[in-house]
Amino acid sequence: MMIVFTVIFGRLVEVNSDGIPYPLFSYSALVPWVFFSGALAGATGSLPANRSILNKVYFPRTIIPLSTVSARTVDLFIAFLLVAALMVYYRQIPTGWIVVIPLLVMLAATTALGMGLWLTALAVRYRDVQYGLSLVTQGMIYLSPVVYPVSLVPERFRFWYGLNPMTGVIEGIRSALTGAVPMPWDLIATGSVVTALIFVSGSVYFRRMERVYADVV
Repeated sequence: MMIVFTVIFGRLVEVNSDGIPYPLFSYSALVPWVFFSGALAGATGSLPANRSILNKVYFPRTIIPLSTVSARTVDLFIAFLLVAALMVYYRQIPTGWIVVIPLLVMLAATTALGMGLWLTALAVRYRDVQYGLSLVTQGMIYLSPVVYPVSLVPERFRFWYGLNPMTGVIEGIRSALTGAVPMPWDLIATGSVVTALIFVSGSVYFRRMERVYADVV
């Protein structure tokens, strides 16, 4: 289904991709998306995968999902090297906003960690949560500007569209790399607020459940 979705929108966006060569347009979005989805999947499965050590020694349990998310930054760095190669090939010069990319990556990582804290805490007690994760990420990719530009979204829906934190991350990275569209500060600001709420609530729930992890596993 995702392949069909990509082909259909790929044909549409190939003509209307905000003036960016489509391979660069799509890959500059896939890099942060793959980082986010991989970090979220890793964080969600982190406690069930390490259940054998949860009741043997005490340590801050948050370290487990945090380390999983952090480990994904190595893959992200390598993927950005390929983005750089595409930019050289298409003679694309990045804008001065390239300095914002680390902050956008941090926003994506915090979103993945916040959601991961919620989901991994639930996965300890409800093992089916990990199987439902694919539905979450699949739904989010359709609601993120990975294979289509934000310009295709009607202006009246822009605020609601920005409630997905990855919208601002992806479009912000595209803007910083290509300069084809203005930096979407409104989407980044909206997504940052949502990320903060997800992370704080996820941390609270994770700590609340921490007392029962050893008993459950």
